[in-house]
Amino acid sequence: MAAGAMAAGASCPACGSSALVEDAHYAQQQLVCAACGCVLAEGLLTTTYTEEEHLREVAYSQSTGRKEQLSRCMQRGIRRVQDLCKVLQLPSVFEETAVSYFQRAFQHPSFHLVSLEKKELLGGCCVFVTCRQHNWPLTMGTVCSLLYAKKELFASVYLSVQKELELSVPALSLMDLVKTHLNSFRLFQRAADVPAPFVEDKEKMVARTMQIVELASETWLVTGRHPVPIVTAAAFLSWQSLQPAARLTCTLARFCKVAGVDLPPPAHLRLKELHEILLRMASQLAWLRVFKMDKKMAVKHIGDLLQHRMFLLKKSFCAEDAEEQRAGAQGEGSPGAAREETRPSEGKRQRDGGRRPLLPPCLIAPKKRLRTAAPSASDLAITGDEPISDSEIEQYLRGREEIRAFSRAKAWP
Repeated sequence: MAAGAMAAGASCPACGSSALVEDAHYAQQQLVCAACGCVLAEGLLTTTYTEEEHLREVAYSQSTGRKEQLSRCMQRGIRRVQDLCKVLQLPSVFEETAVSYFQRAFQHPSFHLVSLEKKELLGGCCVFVTCRQHNWPLTMGTVCSLLYAKKELFASVYLSVQKELELSVPALSLMDLVKTHLNSFRLFQRAADVPAPFVEDKEKMVARTMQIVELASETWLVTGRHPVPIVTAAAFLSWQSLQPAARLTCTLARFCKVAGVDLPPPAHLRLKELHEILLRMASQLAWLRVFKMDKKMAVKHIGDLLQHRMFLLKKSFCAEDAEEQRAGAQGEGSPGAAREETRPSEGKRQRDGGRRPLLPPCLIAPKKRLRTAAPSASDLAITGDEPISDSEIEQYLRGREEIRAFSRAKAWP
């Protein structure tokens, strides 16, 4: 009830006095007892959108105050999205898309009851999704560093936004990741905390790093691995090879410290694997065989190794096809003689530097034995003596000699 309606013919329920006066307190009309100070009634907070023109007092649950509180939260989130876009120097189209995604996520029921920490990451996830959709190179670590957020928590919110809003997000290519990761290096401009031998031209370093990453991809060093340690190791090698005389004594840890980037723990392993690949390739260069080959010597000649990359990879790693061709060139000899001919001698193995097939590291040096499921009853019933049908026999042929023998058997009248 309004204060004006109670003023006429009313008495104070506390002391029974009829000396009731109207008092404007904080722009709200209140009915107060002049004798004891009891507040009998007070004006309501605000009005609904439809009744604002008529200045009618309504309950707070029906007023604009509740809606304005929600809109303030949304406006604060939108400002956070806009500020993040300005820090990243994104185009205005990206900002509009990110804001629209944030509004959809803010109003989605799945994000109403999440923790405040997750709600604060919604804006960063929307910016990250927008950049990925526009093929703008941006890593999750960059956004987490700007928002002071944990990567695991940010990843969970990002996956929830992608799922609930049904957004299609393309994956970031490895080459784009190289450019983005090297943008954070403090080696391309002279500074007080960066020694002069550490400063390098950005375009040269990015180009050579991308070539080393391509080499790592062709030698199975990328498959199933986290890309950041590989890119870090490749950047270190490219930086060393551009000025080897002054940089070969620098360690990977010091390089990352001066560059202002974190050193991922597996980066040392990726660097060791790259050194092994480069050493194998360097052993095939004729003008390097007169030197004592070590990893420093291989780093000095990375430019030559990358220039003849395809040829050196074929020479450094034996291929099964080449072995089969040499076996087939022996003619119609006995199978035992063919097997002995295809098996390389010990002296040849030493001359080739212990050549091996180009396989993933997990197959060359497995760390643990894979668990196999228990055989079923149908598997136990197979003895290996079952007949092979003519349509399946080609799947069991091995080598050119067996193919020729099978062709002669089919042509026999």
